[in-house]
Amino acid sequence: MKKYDVIIVGGGIVGLATAWQLLRQYPALQLAVVEKEDTLAAHQSSRNSGVLHSGIYYKPGSLRALNCIKGYKLMTTFCEEHKVPYDVCGKVIVAVDEQERKHLDRILERGRQNGLQGLRKISGAEIREIEPHVQAVEGIWVPQAGITDYGTVARTYARLIETAGGTIVTRTAIQQYQERPEAVIVSSRHWEASAALVINCGGLYSDQLARLSGEVPNVQILPFRGEYYELKPERQYLVRNLIYPVPNPNFPFLGVHFTRMIQGGIEAGPNAVLAFRQEGYSRWDFHAGEFFHTIGYPGFQRLARRYWKDGWAELRRSYQKKLFVQALQRLIPEIRAADLTPARAGVRAMACTPDGNLHDDFLILEKQRVINVCNAPSPAATASLAIGETIAARAARQLNLS
Repeated sequence: MKKYDVIIVGGGIVGLATAWQLLRQYPALQLAVVEKEDTLAAHQSSRNSGVLHSGIYYKPGSLRALNCIKGYKLMTTFCEEHKVPYDVCGKVIVAVDEQERKHLDRILERGRQNGLQGLRKISGAEIREIEPHVQAVEGIWVPQAGITDYGTVARTYARLIETAGGTIVTRTAIQQYQERPEAVIVSSRHWEASAALVINCGGLYSDQLARLSGEVPNVQILPFRGEYYELKPERQYLVRNLIYPVPNPNFPFLGVHFTRMIQGGIEAGPNAVLAFRQEGYSRWDFHAGEFFHTIGYPGFQRLARRYWKDGWAELRRSYQKKLFVQALQRLIPEIRAADLTPARAGVRAMACTPDGNLHDDFLILEKQRVINVCNAPSPAATASLAIGETIAARAARQLNLS
């Protein structure tokens, strides 16, 4: 049986960033990253909007805010050093009516508390200078926001890990943990290894992996699918860079927006609908056990009762394109259904507490020989190097590394 100092379960961007941060600081470590899929970063890490998040929305002092601000700087430096394409293009957050306008000061103040520079209120006329086809009464200009390709970032992490002597194991779904006095043994059907420390970065299955390890997280991961449309090439002139709405303070999802992609093209979306399996990228993807595990959870039932009107509206938008288009027209009235073609979908892992609240921060639980990353919502990709640094510091303490 192979023995390691550290085994990281989950080959997404957070797991890979953690591995890279550990090997950078402690190159003598024997480290393995174990991934259940054929390829790395196959789920949330690659199926996202590719936005370099500035940190304007997050509660000051929270792990999301702190890691986003630090991670943004680390990410742009990393992209420069390793020739990963990125563009700090800025974004506009737009209020389309007086009701939304009331929330701009709160967003602006939060961004300033988080240390963002250059934020400013802009008028409807100034918005149209930046995004000529947007109709809004007022907005916020966020110069730090940008775009990249997090799948490319994750694959770059993987290359650096292997160059540094780390091991990457794919097609291996961990099914069992066995604690021993000096190590933890993790195993799948066809693979087994031991480590002095196991780090769970399992994304959509992070809560289940935590329970396998003996941890009892006070959350359950709920899968929410986000569906995108893409603007046809002849209509891509309608969007220059990033156009975001004012978030609804009474709904835990951001709302549809427009994003220029680093590889080219413009995406519109996503909505937010419950997926019928943990990795349910289509309306037709269904897994009975996972579905009933979700809807049987008291936290989900309380969440659903609280947001059923918003949830019903999101579900209707999933099945009726005209309703999706109407949501986009609030930002750009010129958009028509004929301008849009269906694009990819992603699934967000949302940690829900038993009382029906979505955990609004990163959640890292630690016990002897095991660290469980039980919630890493957006901006986890932007913040991946900072989160990896945080987890690496905890690992170093457990392993008594100097």
